[in-house]
Amino acid sequence: MSDVENIMDQALAAILAAADLDKLEQLRLDYLGKQGSISSLLKTLGKMSPEERQVEGPKINGAREAVANAISDKKAALETALLNARLANEKLDMTLPAPIAAKGSIHPVSQVMDELAEIFADMGFAVAEGPEIEDDWRNFTALNIPETHPARAMHDTFYFPEKDAQGRDMLLRTHTSPVQIRTMQSVVAAGGEPPIHIIAPGRVYRSDSDATHTPMFHQIEGLVIDKGINLGHLKWTLETFLRAFFERDDVVLRLRPSYFPFTEPGVEVDVGYTNIKGKRVIGGSGDDADGGWMEVLGSGMVHARVLENCGLDPEIYQGFAFGTGVDRLAMLKYGMDDLRAFFDGDGRWLGHYGFDALDVPTLSGGVGVSA
Repeated sequence: MSDVENIMDQALAAILAAADLDKLEQLRLDYLGKQGSISSLLKTLGKMSPEERQVEGPKINGAREAVANAISDKKAALETALLNARLANEKLDMTLPAPIAAKGSIHPVSQVMDELAEIFADMGFAVAEGPEIEDDWRNFTALNIPETHPARAMHDTFYFPEKDAQGRDMLLRTHTSPVQIRTMQSVVAAGGEPPIHIIAPGRVYRSDSDATHTPMFHQIEGLVIDKGINLGHLKWTLETFLRAFFERDDVVLRLRPSYFPFTEPGVEVDVGYTNIKGKRVIGGSGDDADGGWMEVLGSGMVHARVLENCGLDPEIYQGFAFGTGVDRLAMLKYGMDDLRAFFDGDGRWLGHYGFDALDVPTLSGGVGVSA
């Protein structure tokens, strides 16, 4: 028997007797690796004469192929045996809890938006929406904001280089008040008349950025237009809203005269808070020894010129409006201290302050009133 046949027989016998995959891999290296026995025989073909190569070449290549096939078959058999052993010995405990899959959460702004819509729906308000790209007439002029007002300055407002078809400047809205204008215009254009009870939530844009201001933030505004509306209606609405939102019956409001171009009179609204362990907690009179007052929104009676600009007769109809930042309300209620974190997209922050979609706080108990 030749050397080739001897080496092949030895290899096949060793492969057949291999007890595990590690031993099989070692045999592969011993016979078919770069320094293996059969690989060494293949290297000798170059030194042979053509006649010798014709005889020895097929033998060596045949041995190589036979050993490679034997290794492949043995490997498959060993892997099958290992799998069968695992299936026979391993068990799945169906009583164990399933691993918790990664899931998203409801952003605090979305949660507060839902809470506000729920509260005002109980009070008889509808939700109104409008475009975020607005013309300067609805954003400023119709709201009785003069050409010289600082809010129109380039460093406060994001303007677009192009004008609209009427030659008006276009901009990113600086508040959701244009939605109020559009709502009153649409009622008049449709031949209708008040009452109007709406809230206008949405994104707004101003050129500002620090711990309590961002270039884009969220606002909610309210508008009521009807006959015989007065400041008493405004105070009741805001008091009812804030008590329902903060879920406290001891919320106390303080109304201070203020100036807004679109209201007459204008009113700043402060809410009383109490210092508890160094934190401001909404509730209680701000005049208490351990308390104070915090401004939460602006409001007032709708200016007669605003009503006229929308086609309503101020001698017949009156109304009030108010507005506040949704992000700021979220900060006050849920204890955030930096507005910029709302928009960083940090998964750790969202995991801490976000809300489980299946277990979110609800105000389904309502405010117990209707307007």
